[in-house]
Amino acid sequence: MKYILLVLFGSLLLSGCQSLPPAEEGMESDAVFLSASHCLNEYLDDLDKVHYGPCLKVLSIDGEEPDIREDGFIELPAKTALTISVSCVYRHADGTPIPATMENAEFSVAGSTFAKAGQRWYLHAHKQARQVVGCEPTLSRSVHPTYDTD
Repeated sequence: MKYILLVLFGSLLLSGCQSLPPAEEGMESDAVFLSASHCLNEYLDDLDKVHYGPCLKVLSIDGEEPDIREDGFIELPAKTALTISVSCVYRHADGTPIPATMENAEFSVAGSTFAKAGQRWYLHAHKQARQVVGCEPTLSRSVHPTYDTD
């Protein structure tokens, strides 16, 4: 079972990487790319299963509904302060959403945050997948929720 999950995860990772915009994309238009939605998952070795953490979805950018590209990213201007409205929801053990946990939040981005054009960014509902509540968006350059501005 563990090997099947690893193969499945590897396939999903490869297909996800193929859908990302090329690294040089956005450089000429001075744009960055923000994932329109993202869910946290954590594999629990001791239980040999995946724990489904919270999901976040971008609702609006400065009050306007975002245009979501085919690859699931929103193109944003670099070096621009923005207010991003998001919705967070937690999930049952089978991965389905728990409607009663849905919560909205605002996330402010400083003009210096998206300083380098062409980069891809992810908003996470929280810093971790387990033992958390609420909607506390965390911005990261990775699908993993650590803050990184490189």
